[in-house]
Order: sequence, then C-alpha cells, then structure tokens
Amino acid sequence: MAYVEAKNPGEKEFQQAVLEVVETLSGFLIKNPRYIQAKILERMVEPERVIMFRVPWTDDKGNVHINRGYRVEMNSAIGPYKGGLRFHPTVNLNIFKFLAFEQVLKNSLTSLPMGGGKGGSDFDPKGKSDNEVMRFCQSFMTELSRHIGPYTDIPAGDIGVGGREVGFLFGQYKRLRNEFTGVLTGKGVGWGGSLIRPEATGYGTVYFAQEMLKTRDDSMEGKTVTISGSGNVAQFAVEKVLDLGGKPVSLSDSSGTIYDPDGIDREKLEYVKLLKNGYRGRISEYAEKYDVEYYENKRPWHIKCDVALPCATQNEISGEEADTLLKNGCFVVAEGANMPSTYEAEHKFLNAQILYAPGKAANAGGVAVSGLEMTQNSMRLSWTREEVDEKLKTIMKDIHSMCAKHGKEKDGNVNYVKGANIAGFVKVANAMISQGLV
Repeated sequence: MAYVEAKNPGEKEFQQAVLEVVETLSGFLIKNPRYIQAKILERMVEPERVIMFRVPWTDDKGNVHINRGYRVEMNSAIGPYKGGLRFHPTVNLNIFKFLAFEQVLKNSLTSLPMGGGKGGSDFDPKGKSDNEVMRFCQSFMTELSRHIGPYTDIPAGDIGVGGREVGFLFGQYKRLRNEFTGVLTGKGVGWGGSLIRPEATGYGTVYFAQEMLKTRDDSMEGKTVTISGSGNVAQFAVEKVLDLGGKPVSLSDSSGTIYDPDGIDREKLEYVKLLKNGYRGRISEYAEKYDVEYYENKRPWHIKCDVALPCATQNEISGEEADTLLKNGCFVVAEGANMPSTYEAEHKFLNAQILYAPGKAANAGGVAVSGLEMTQNSMRLSWTREEVDEKLKTIMKDIHSMCAKHGKEKDGNVNYVKGANIAGFVKVANAMISQGLV
C-alpha cells in the first residue's frame, strides 16, 4: 500500500479499492508465494495503458466547449479490455482507475474471456439536447476509436451513457472505420444488442442476494428492501425484487430519497421509468404524485429494512449509515453500484457477519450480459430473452459458488469480499504468469 500511495498520491478511491483487495488477499498470497515472487499485485495495480484526450464540441448556439476524455485499459490477461464509459461532471483519472481495477476482478468472476477497463468524460449529458449529445459523442469517439476494437477494447454504457449515447458513439465508430463490428455493448436490440442487457445489473444483484439468502434457508419473499438510485440498475432491481415477492420501499437521486411504506409496485415503477428515462425528471416528482415521504439531500439508509441494495454510486454508505442499517435489522447488503460502501462501512458489515456482497460480485450481471452480447455479435445471432436471462442466472449462481468456496471462514461464515477478491485474482494472476513478463 505504501507503494500504491506513493505512485498514486491523492487518489483516495483508487487507494481504497486496492486496500480492500490487498487486505483480503494477504493470507492467500503468503500461502502461495509464487504470486509474490512474480509481483503480480504490483503489476495489477499499474494500468497497461492510460489514454487522456480533449473533446471539443459545439452547443446548439454555436458556443465551443472542451471536455476531457479518458480510457484506462487496466489488464488484458484473460481477454480484451471490457468496461463502461461514464459521462459525469465529477469523474477524473482517480475514479476511472478505481473502476478499472474493480472491473478486472469483476470480469474474471464471470468466467467470460474479458479483461478490465473503464473510461468516459467529465461531460454532463443532463440538460443537453439530443443534437448536443450527438456532437459530443462524435467528437469523443473520433479520438477513442484509435484505441478500441472488437479484439482490443470493447466499451459499454455506464452512468450518463445509455442507449442514446451508445447509438451515437457506435454510429461514429462505424463511419470512421467503415465496419460494423461489436465494438460497443449496450447497443439497440435491432442492431446487435442483447435482450436483458438494460436489466442485467439490477437483475443480477437481486439474483446474488437471493443466492445468499438461500444459504440461510431464506428467500426474498416478504422482505422489505431499500434501494438507492433511480436509473437502470435501481429500476430493474425493483422489478426483480417484486418478481421474487419482496417489497421495495425506496429510490433516490442526487437531490434526495423517496420512501413509500406501501411499496413501489409495478404501476409506480412504470412511472419511475417514464420519469427518469423519458422526461429525465427528479425522483421528488414521485413523492408529489403518490403523496409519500421525501427526504431532501438524504440517502435511504435510515429507513428500516431487511435488505439494502445500494445502486447509485461509490461511497454512498458511510460508517454511521452502516450502523443505522444494522441497528434497524438489515441483514443483507448486495451492492448494485461499484464500491458504494466506504471502507468503514464495509468492515462494520463484515464484523456483524451479515450477508454482505461487494459490487465486483453482486453487480457483475451487467458485464456478464455484455460478454454474452459480444458472443452473439461474433456468432451473428441473437438469443431470446429467456435464454439470456437463464444464462445470467447461471453466471450469478456460479459467481456466488466461487465466492462461497474461497470466502468460507473457519466458523462457517462466508466472507464474500474475501471470496470475490481471491476468486477473481487467481484467474488473472495465473494468466499473467503463463504469459510471461508483460
């Protein structure tokens, strides 16, 4: 960690992500010194390639704007780089390095041949017209296209990058390269996309939570579930919780949280989808429409629940909020976002021995179905919704089994953080050793 901190000063999120892995791997590495001798960890925390570039574009009034673009190609030991593009004003190199590092282990857990990468821009698509977003995406892809390809690096969507943005990015790549290839995932179903892809991260998170509950002869049936966020991941987490008989009671955005004690049913969920995906509105409008409680500038972790699904962003559960969740009887936390629990919160969950799944395991469903989309593109075919969903369920069950195998403690409790990190690390580390000093 001293090495990482010296080489990456001030990059708190990246340091936090590495620390979590180092802590849980230490005992395993001591028992397997060949990984230490080959300096695998030192090599894994150093990106294979970091690309930064300027992105000039014009708004509808003809004014020139300049944003910064990034792509962190972290590790390609088990396949081409794979990971999303995030368009959000708060991003920087530190954020993308942390996300790319997590992505390497997450992709390894899926057992699909994908390396890890992440990228995006500090561009904010909110409030922009379709034409402004198109011009930005075309400028961004003009530079990024030099560095990606179906056998090199396959980006996808993430926060701020949905179907609209992926479409504009793909169109520009096709125009520049004069080829129709599976260079991006999250495409429209009519032109190379996969069914279940928008749903995959949210569905997968709930599937993983269900697998954890099964270890205690329990299920999602009748459970009160708090969910943060209100984008795709949160929306489809609500949908799958309803499918499994649970009661989702909260959603949030950057302005605040709604609490619906009667539960967010399917009709209300359709309103949320229209509100967030169609009108790009605020979650507070739900509170006005259905006359429920709204907590301004507050996250949902003070609400009493059995299951918590953080599906918004990194470090959204503080140590204090973790205490509140535990005090209120929460005994399942499955992370739909990347590293949503702070270092302090994570350790409180682990010490309490609740069912706690880190994002690299619980939210791997999104990239898993991206991998399935790549397969369909390569084979020039498309699978049915039922086929993709069944494959997703199988992948999430397999990830759970690997985490349980590597994370089982002497007292019988499963440390899913430890299990996910060891299981993800071993596959990448063995491939790196096999390929020599690269």
